[in-house]
Amino acid sequence: MSKFNGIAGSEGIGIGKAVLIKEQELNYEQKSVLKPEDELNRFEDAVRVFVEKTTAMADSMRENVGEKESEILMGHVLMISDSAMTDEVRNNIHDGATSESAAEEVFDMFAAIFESADDELTKQRAADIRDIKTRLIKILQGVHEADISSLPPGSIIVAYDLTPSMTAGIKKENIAGIVTETGGYTSHSAILARALEIPAVLSIQDVTREFKNGQMIVVDGTSGAVVSDPDQEEVKEYTVLKKYHDEEKKELLKFIGKQTETADGDKVGLVCNIGKPEDCAEVIERDGEGVGLFRTEFLYMNSNEQPAEDEQFEAYKKAAMTMKGKPVIIRTLDVGGDKDIPYMNLKKEDNPFLGFRAVRYCLQNRELYSTQLRALLRASAFGEIKIMVPLVTCVDEIRNVKSMIRSIMDDLDKEGIGYNKDISVGVMIETPAAAVMADVLAKEAGFFSIGTNDLTGYTMAVDRGNANVSYLYSAYNPAVIRSIKRIIECGKSEGIMVGMCGEAAADPLMAPLLVSFGLDEYSVSPTSVLSARKVISLWTKEEADKVADVVLKCTTEEEVRELLIRYKK
Repeated sequence: MSKFNGIAGSEGIGIGKAVLIKEQELNYEQKSVLKPEDELNRFEDAVRVFVEKTTAMADSMRENVGEKESEILMGHVLMISDSAMTDEVRNNIHDGATSESAAEEVFDMFAAIFESADDELTKQRAADIRDIKTRLIKILQGVHEADISSLPPGSIIVAYDLTPSMTAGIKKENIAGIVTETGGYTSHSAILARALEIPAVLSIQDVTREFKNGQMIVVDGTSGAVVSDPDQEEVKEYTVLKKYHDEEKKELLKFIGKQTETADGDKVGLVCNIGKPEDCAEVIERDGEGVGLFRTEFLYMNSNEQPAEDEQFEAYKKAAMTMKGKPVIIRTLDVGGDKDIPYMNLKKEDNPFLGFRAVRYCLQNRELYSTQLRALLRASAFGEIKIMVPLVTCVDEIRNVKSMIRSIMDDLDKEGIGYNKDISVGVMIETPAAAVMADVLAKEAGFFSIGTNDLTGYTMAVDRGNANVSYLYSAYNPAVIRSIKRIIECGKSEGIMVGMCGEAAADPLMAPLLVSFGLDEYSVSPTSVLSARKVISLWTKEEADKVADVVLKCTTEEEVRELLIRYKK
């Protein structure tokens, strides 16, 4: 028996037999080519096959997993269609390289650029590019993809990484768990495992060498532990835990259709984060009470040119009408940082997360921004749309956005186009500057939404993807908790709604603090709705205040975490 610890990527207990997924080594000669035009044809044919196969896999994933997850694979189609990348490959082929060596050199170069970035989400694009490179070279070499669609029931997938292309073939009823050598909580491996509701533990070093095919394994996706060759007593213990976890999932079904409220009856909103209007169907299916964050940059990233006003209008209108009067908070374009959109010609910056992005970019590209704001205002006639401005650091920014909106309203009035004249314009609080100025911003904003992911990173001056400092990236840090408390207090003192759309909103350990501080709205992934509703229902304000009083006296992240674990219900 051996025990390994990794990152808990997807909750639950999986007991089964290891199936090692090892990628076939791709060997080819990096020699000169006599006829570059023939080699170019090979490359173009391989790209065409890649696009066809990936689109088919995305369609399968959309049907079997979800719209949001299928976007990961469609993102691969967009990447390989990006001329900035493929033109470099073509140039190498013109210079005499084989398609394989040209693709490897260029894709590795782009992956290295993304891998050197300051955040985990950008690093994830490096993993995407390497997945694309491997699959493209397999097509060139005539090598078939690893087939995991026919694995027997009770299989535990053990792999270096669970790539989106591998996931497209998973039959989740046959997969008891997933273990990988790489990946973090926000990696595609974790996102896909959670969407499939398969227990997963990530980032266990050398796991593909440590485990053997057919070996009995226990995957504890809640604690991040993996046990190989467990004895009978351990199997019995984990079987009980699995039964308890499965019963917990059934227990959550009792919360379908119920109002989200604390144990003493204080009602709060429980809404969802989405990336496309089609995701609203899952929000309704999972019993979400609205949309707390619609990330509009996906409309821009999934196109080779800026989406026109009517195209955006139809997308926002679809979301509003699907939600049938429930609130839909739509965040304006958050470009820059990890979201580089080729046709916008963003200049490379040494530190893009402290650079020209989000509202800063929009206010200096007013034509582009006006197009989005017009589309949002027009769509507001069809539902309860609210506009949210990201990365606000000073009051001038929200005032400038509101001024643009008033000007567009005047134009719409002259054109006789309907819109919600009382549309709410809010601020995403995700920087220390916004937190410090929350009392002033609350007088200007229609609502607040706390983005705890970036707020934590900026407050702690830490890159969560950097292993050397990742221990500092925690919403349990006293500095972050005090910041959250202040933001909520400032919003409530001005009578505006305060929500939260970062990962902390769905964290059961954070629940007593958020109840105590008086958070009005929790925005979580659709799959977290019922569990969040249950956790909120367990706390009275009085009980939560007692926990908060103790936690606010803590001076270290470790003290906070230990206390919240001790008080967890």
